[in-house]
Amino acid sequence: MVVLKLIGALALLMYGMKVMSDALQKLAGPSLRHVLGTMTTNRFTGIMTGMIVAVAVQSSAATTVMAVSFVNAGLLTLAQSISVIMGANIGTTLSAWIMSAGFSFNITTLVWPAFLIGVILIYSKKFRFIGDFVFGVAFLFFALGTLNMTGRELDLAGNQAIVDFFGSFDTGSYGSILLFLLIGTVLTIIAQSSAALMALTMVVCTSGVLPIHLGLAMVMGENIGTTITANAVALTANTQARRAAFSHLIFNVFGVLWVLCLFYPFVKMICGFVGIDPYSETQDPTRLSFALAAFHTTFNVTNTLILVWFIPQIEKLVTKVIKPRKAELENEFHLTYIQQGIIKTPEIAVLQAQKEIGIYSEQTLHLFDVTRGMLSPEADLGGIATEVDRLENMSDRMEAEIGKYLSELSDAHLSDATKAKIRSMFRQINELESIGDSCQDMSRILKRQGAAEDKLNSDILSSLGKLFDLLSESLVHMDDILKNPEAFHGNDDRARVKEMCKDLRENNFVQSGAHAYSYAVSSIYNDLINESDVLSGFIENVEEARTGGKERDRI
Repeated sequence: MVVLKLIGALALLMYGMKVMSDALQKLAGPSLRHVLGTMTTNRFTGIMTGMIVAVAVQSSAATTVMAVSFVNAGLLTLAQSISVIMGANIGTTLSAWIMSAGFSFNITTLVWPAFLIGVILIYSKKFRFIGDFVFGVAFLFFALGTLNMTGRELDLAGNQAIVDFFGSFDTGSYGSILLFLLIGTVLTIIAQSSAALMALTMVVCTSGVLPIHLGLAMVMGENIGTTITANAVALTANTQARRAAFSHLIFNVFGVLWVLCLFYPFVKMICGFVGIDPYSETQDPTRLSFALAAFHTTFNVTNTLILVWFIPQIEKLVTKVIKPRKAELENEFHLTYIQQGIIKTPEIAVLQAQKEIGIYSEQTLHLFDVTRGMLSPEADLGGIATEVDRLENMSDRMEAEIGKYLSELSDAHLSDATKAKIRSMFRQINELESIGDSCQDMSRILKRQGAAEDKLNSDILSSLGKLFDLLSESLVHMDDILKNPEAFHGNDDRARVKEMCKDLRENNFVQSGAHAYSYAVSSIYNDLINESDVLSGFIENVEEARTGGKERDRI
């Protein structure tokens, strides 16, 4: 039962930190995005940014994944993300100090009022995210208090078999140090939480059975193990995001290597800071927990002070090691900003989806330009129609993938503002796909030209060229609005297209009645005019969805 209590306390610790982190990210989502996006003008401000965010969310893994996500979304350069990751490693050391404080006195009696306040705030719609944060903090401290008491109940020091087991390892041997470093790495990878392993290390160390040297070796392993989270997340991301994640691994592996070279003097220095003798058989449990926290902080701060001057070299190294995938080189269909596995923090996820819609818009402009090529008298109608079909199929796939991502995101606990953004994006991709359908319909209409008497004459092609100029201009405006809705101050694109369509229809009716061309040509001409009117309506709907306007009639 005591072992189960220990495991349960670790689970509560992980849950409390997750709830606290998620709540803070929801509370400060836009601010975090702004901080990461603007406060990284140089390597030092990048480090400070990483520290601030990591302290806020209390997770270097979460901050690193956020940095990877922003690289994936094109908001951070690779060099900026490396500095942010360095800062995140320093910021997350605060959690070790919180844990060491939890092991120094019994704090469980203080959490019950926090639980009560948290629940009250959660049921208050206005302050529910603050309530989630308070609830997470309460769980965190309750778990730490439970771990402290459970460690005493285990009485590991009174179990001679366990004492003999840990005593069998020679703390003066690098073999033992490397073994426990590996154990710390593997356990962190399994638990996906360096904080949980830090807490477990403190339990075993403060019980008096695990020598401080082996405990500190496990802390080094935890630093390597935590990098696996970001690298696993980045497996499906774009090349720059995978490089950012790999730089995190390089940072911590380099730190472990130089600490291993100076391990025993380094441990002696840290223990001197907190006033303990690393070779003494009797230790103050509180000071041992402080030694673990001090080692963690000094390791990351010193490592950052060394590597901050080599960010360009790290960037070159990861660029050389991580090569672009074949699909990226060949420009095959793949989503650029949306990647499965990236942490779905609402603000980041919404940003990624909107950036992807921007790419979708560019693809739609290209599809229209290809379709427009069929107006050329020398055009290979069959070949261009085949290419239009291929691009329209790609458009369908993009809509499906973005829609799937938005559907998964909408299942999360979201604010009303984020839900509104997602609804808007659903409509944007639906209207963009409809534009692709219109382009395909146009290509099929133009492909209907068969015999010489069915060919569109130069006057009709000239008139359609002017109409398509207006549509192209409208599509460019739509693309600008999708990427920067604040730049929209109204336009008369839709009215101009409708007016031209009306004039062309009337002219077509007159020319057809005068037998200027065949009925087949008149039919093709009229269908193209009508389809252009429809396409213009879809463009307007996309703009209104992005800017918050109401949908108007499509035709």
